[in-house]
Amino acid sequence: MTKRDLCMADSLLTPVLALPVAGARLRPWRFSDADALARHANDERIARNLRDTFPYPYTPQDAEFFLCLVADSQRDLFLAIEVNGEAVGGIGVHFKSDVRRRSAEIGYWLTPACWGRGIVTEAVRTLSAYVLANFDVCRLYAAIFATNPASGRVLEKAGYELEARMRRSIVKDGQMLDSLLYALVV
Repeated sequence: MTKRDLCMADSLLTPVLALPVAGARLRPWRFSDADALARHANDERIARNLRDTFPYPYTPQDAEFFLCLVADSQRDLFLAIEVNGEAVGGIGVHFKSDVRRRSAEIGYWLTPACWGRGIVTEAVRTLSAYVLANFDVCRLYAAIFATNPASGRVLEKAGYELEARMRRSIVKDGQMLDSLLYALVV
């Protein structure tokens, strides 16, 4: 890979994407987002439907750790969901390797104060189109908790299809839960 290719890859990992929702867009995380991130992420309703690596309570130190982590990422997409100038959620794409190199996993969260406005659906739809147009990916997928039907509706509205129920595939808060595998394949 040439130096030019590396610069192009870096710029592809830091897009600013408008959403068709008033005042909303996707953009790279900034260190100045630390306070908003800690405030909006610190909600048990968010953490209960995410991996254990998303802590609850979510502290200012957790926000700083995350922002340092994404600042160093040279492979995956990590974007803030911004509404009216403030980071109120996040969306990311993790690119796979080896035999799964044309697949990528999408994940997202949004502060409950913004639920029900179609923001996440548009974020998933917009970022999915961006990834499929700019990266050598033919499959985007999400594995969501079966106990989170709202996330399934988001994915379906964004064009994803339910492929499988993976029984007892998640351990969360000491409980065995099913997960649902959704995919967008081109």
